[in-house]
Amino acid sequence: MMKTTSPEGSPAYIFLLAGVGALGGLLFGYDTAVISGAVGFLQQHFHLSAGLTGWAASSVLVGCMIGAMAGGPLSDRFGRKPMILASALLFALSGIFTALAATLDHYVLARLLGGVAIGAVSVISPLYIAEVAPKRVRGQMVSLYQLAIVSGILVVFFVNLLIQRQGSPAWNVEYGWRWMFGSLTLPAMILVLMSLLIPESPRWLMSQGRREAARAILERMGGAAEAESGLREMEQSLKQEGGSLGELFAASYRRPLIIGVALAVFCQFSGINAIMYYAPEIFKSSGAGLDSSFLQTLLIGVVNLVFTFVAIRFIDRVGRRPLLLAGAGIQVIALAAVGIAFTLKLGGLFLLLPILLFIAAFASGMGPVPWVVISEIFPMRIRGFAMAVATLILWVSDFVVAQTFPLLKDSIGTAATFGIYAVCSLLSLIFVALVVVETKGRSLEEIEASWKPAVTGGSVEPQKVFSGSKN
Repeated sequence: MMKTTSPEGSPAYIFLLAGVGALGGLLFGYDTAVISGAVGFLQQHFHLSAGLTGWAASSVLVGCMIGAMAGGPLSDRFGRKPMILASALLFALSGIFTALAATLDHYVLARLLGGVAIGAVSVISPLYIAEVAPKRVRGQMVSLYQLAIVSGILVVFFVNLLIQRQGSPAWNVEYGWRWMFGSLTLPAMILVLMSLLIPESPRWLMSQGRREAARAILERMGGAAEAESGLREMEQSLKQEGGSLGELFAASYRRPLIIGVALAVFCQFSGINAIMYYAPEIFKSSGAGLDSSFLQTLLIGVVNLVFTFVAIRFIDRVGRRPLLLAGAGIQVIALAAVGIAFTLKLGGLFLLLPILLFIAAFASGMGPVPWVVISEIFPMRIRGFAMAVATLILWVSDFVVAQTFPLLKDSIGTAATFGIYAVCSLLSLIFVALVVVETKGRSLEEIEASWKPAVTGGSVEPQKVFSGSKN
């Protein structure tokens, strides 16, 4: 690619880097949501109980935990770009091996491999985007990652619909689910090729003492003046002692750690992936036919995608907190309505509409915004460790939801299960209102400085954390 000579930098280049980084999110969404179309056929093919059905859906998440734990430290050691490439290769191998699985054990091992890739990109992709994007558009650029996730979900819902229409129910039980998983290989290879086009993160290059290489990338993105300003901020941050996992739990960073972990838990305990992983089965349980349940699931993917654009449009305008507050509040109403629909045994639009309302609220709030906040609130020298911890908690929470949904549905009923998710959304609303801070319009270095104690009048006091944009 030719270098720009514009003193203002190249917005197109910024978008290219963020876009390629966000492709990891597309594979994340594709590989996690493919189970929605396959799980019913898997249950029949392997004759699974409710517990084993949950394991078939959630086993990938164990791999996600491993990938999340390893992805941050490995990207700190070897760089963001090599880890994106390695994850793409793991996605491709997982798709092939899952499609060829002869037993449930073989299937689980293949899904664990894909889970490692998902967990790794869930840390590395938003981290890479946050580190290459200028602060004026960082929220929008990191939101591209969530847009890519929901795009991957929509694409795989459509692919699942097409595949299940290729044969009879018996054909789907024997072969259809294999094609669903095998289809992951194509987008994985696209990421392999595209990841070869991007440079390393300039912030990582600075941490390795490669100042001129970092400068060249920053100048191409934002021009010489912005590059010089960015380099100075990075150098100031790197003057401090190198980070460690123990430093993450120091008193100075207790609040950002609580915020990161809690947002990770709350976004999953809303029940989002109970819907994403089991949507066709949920609709079938309300009386919908096989094809109708897949069509309604596809509609979920469309709404998810459309309302993610709402977050991208407003996240750097109104801020992170307003989107989180509005989204969580609407989630409570929508999930309560879903529970009522199941209590009254209502199907059709009476069930579909509140589910779509919940998806719209999640997609414009608790879906994309936590990824942005988590990528912003930790200091550079421990950002890899911090994102690994927060993302690990997210995957543990996701595993709990995916594993327990079939069991809860069979024991306490679908209505009560969605009631639990409504209560969790209410708790998330309260937490955001009381604890989460605003990071809109502030550089990563400014956010880092806000957590540290400042000496005032001979005493040590925490620096003020702004609740609005920086003036």
